[in-house]
Amino acid sequence: MKNNYNETFLKLWKKYITLCPSALKIHDLLSKNSVIPNDHIAFRTFNDPRVDKRVLASHFENLGYTIEGDYYFEEKKLNAIHMEHSDPEAPKVFISELIISEFSSGLQDLVKKLIEEIPITMYGNPQLIFQGRLWETPTYSVYEKLREESEYAAWMYIYGFCANHFTILVNHLDGFDGLNELNEYLVQNDFKMNFSGGIIKGGPNVWLEQSSIMADSIDVRFKEKIYTVPGCYYEFAYRYEKDGALFNGFVTQSANKIFESTDKK
Repeated sequence: MKNNYNETFLKLWKKYITLCPSALKIHDLLSKNSVIPNDHIAFRTFNDPRVDKRVLASHFENLGYTIEGDYYFEEKKLNAIHMEHSDPEAPKVFISELIISEFSSGLQDLVKKLIEEIPITMYGNPQLIFQGRLWETPTYSVYEKLREESEYAAWMYIYGFCANHFTILVNHLDGFDGLNELNEYLVQNDFKMNFSGGIIKGGPNVWLEQSSIMADSIDVRFKEKIYTVPGCYYEFAYRYEKDGALFNGFVTQSANKIFESTDKK
């Protein structure tokens, strides 16, 4: 089973680094002295049953993963789950979905149109996680309109179904005594950090600290012309012990700020 999940993560990583070249630079920078431990990867989707979080989860369930946590993000209007594997070396999986009904009728109509452009063979399909954007070339005017309501929806409109970010587990990263040291090192190497809510989100009181770089700027071809928009980002997590083992869950207040790593400033 390990070979199967490794193949999945490698395939996702290859696509991901085209949308976050900084992740490869950081990986190469840190791997000179350490194996890079992967804490989790994350996906985004819509809560339409044809493509919702359970559809994306099905690929990982086929690899032996189970759902271990449920989350609600009131501010961002999202539901989410996280998944774990019986192999402790396997990265966790975090899947969020936009609650379409909590937005304007205009956004709801647009998302419905996008989903209806997806080939029927992809509805409920575990392979959806690899497919990227399955609707027609986006327009920049629609992208900007979506951003007024949801940066998350705007990001999905551009990139579709793919890994939104990977995450380094700092606990098992050699050469750094905690997340603060790693953040300082990244800043010294000219990586732009996400300072929303502070460079470190969370703390020992919630058993999890998180930080991230801001998403790389990616040139995307829209119907009008090529524009530069946020792509994907790299996250960093430090987990504290809870009841004798590292805490494996997620903290909604912190994740709210991590989501903003793909906001267009």
